Amino acid sequence: MTVTRLDQGQRHRPRMAFLKKIEALMMEMQNPDTGIKTEMQRVMVTNIPHAMAGNDILQWILQHLQVTQEEALHLGDLFVKYGYIYPLQEPKNLTLKTDGSLYRFQTPYFWPAQKWPADDTDYAIYLAKKNIKRKGVLEEYEKEHYNMLNQKINYKWDFVIMQAKEQYKAGKERKKEDRYALDCQERAYWLVNRTPPGMLDVLEYGLDRVTDPNENKKKTLDVYRREIMYYQQAIMKTRVKSSVSLGGLVKYSEQFLSNDPILSGCLPSNPWITDDPEFWDLNAKLVEIPTRMRVERWAFNFSELIRDPKGRQNFQLFLKKEFSGENLGFWEACEDLKYGDQSKVKEKAEEIYKLFLAPGARRWINIDGTTMGITVKGLKHPHRYVLDAAQTHIYMLMKKDSYGRYLKSPIYKEMLAKAVVPQQTVKKSSPFLFGRRTLPSSPSPIILRQREEEAKAREAATTVDITQVMSKLDRRSQLKADPPK
Repeated sequence: MTVTRLDQGQRHRPRMAFLKKIEALMMEMQNPDTGIKTEMQRVMVTNIPHAMAGNDILQWILQHLQVTQEEALHLGDLFVKYGYIYPLQEPKNLTLKTDGSLYRFQTPYFWPAQKWPADDTDYAIYLAKKNIKRKGVLEEYEKEHYNMLNQKINYKWDFVIMQAKEQYKAGKERKKEDRYALDCQERAYWLVNRTPPGMLDVLEYGLDRVTDPNENKKKTLDVYRREIMYYQQAIMKTRVKSSVSLGGLVKYSEQFLSNDPILSGCLPSNPWITDDPEFWDLNAKLVEIPTRMRVERWAFNFSELIRDPKGRQNFQLFLKKEFSGENLGFWEACEDLKYGDQSKVKEKAEEIYKLFLAPGARRWINIDGTTMGITVKGLKHPHRYVLDAAQTHIYMLMKKDSYGRYLKSPIYKEMLAKAVVPQQTVKKSSPFLFGRRTLPSSPSPIILRQREEEAKAREAATTVDITQVMSKLDRRSQLKADPPK
């Protein structure tokens, strides 16, 4: 079977062998003479045709397959989990209940078969239709998939919305019972083919295949020639030598060695060991004077500079002197759009367009016509990543043009000169790794008992008044000598 996942593209995957056996059983179960008897059943306020109870499914499996009740229940669960039977009363719960819960047979068009792979476009249409029907109320994972698909197939999103509206309109014209059954049908199909987080993915087929393993064709001479040509081209592809890649890794490790808190230690001290918060104070996001190590790290690459809030603040001062401060402002606005509140995406996208992209904008940025065309077209249906093309263009512009001049500018050199170099605090020597403090352990019960005995012995050995002892002994002897009256 060919299965398309959200993040894996169009890849061939082997079809599970037992699916044919399940499909054969489904055909027997739907046989008018020997199969399960279906009838009109009432669900809420609607009469659903061709429905059956979960107990009827279990009894049919027990009678026709001669298995134990536990095995029959497990097999019935598999029928529901793989989408061959779908529930009518609890569409999200893909399990077989052996009571009066109602189920229906899934249409063969929705079976996990090779003829109709679960395509991203179909899933996008389903989510868009559900979004229209529920007026924006989707599950959290569905919202993530909706935004991801919007970014992935943005070039045909107009087609997706049009199809969703048409299907929604056609659904409203159907009878109430047919509409309800179709909703349950579609939901069960996408629960199987686009599994929610925390739910078992029963269609996990293993590794992707470049070729279709289900294809059963004899190889001709032309096929072998194409394979030879493919492997020859693969061999001739340029690859990075292991020595070059290892050299790059060593260079990276040497560059960042001094900034590694585990290998090189923290200055002035490790706050997790010494309980001294000075390290956090010196490395706060927008501290007035940063440490020298932090400022030196800005010169490693542009990514290190722009990820640091203090680095961006200093870089912004430089850009304002060059009259290009709007570039960093646009980049930060795009980051806020991507990682901000989902409910304000449309509003923020319009504000960014008016402030940076619209003709005559107050902080207009200079991007090429192709990028502008892509961005303006995407803003018709705004989403989190609608400004990615323009943001990447501005990022590369700052990296190649402004970053090099910034490192040579007086602003960076002045910040580097007045940066703080914290001195290491004196730490007590410790035999344990990472300077772990040793705490006194509580004494064992045996030692406590020995201490008590020693204390009693010392108390008994102390000097006493001998006259008192002798008087006590005389009194005891007199009592023994006197006969009882």
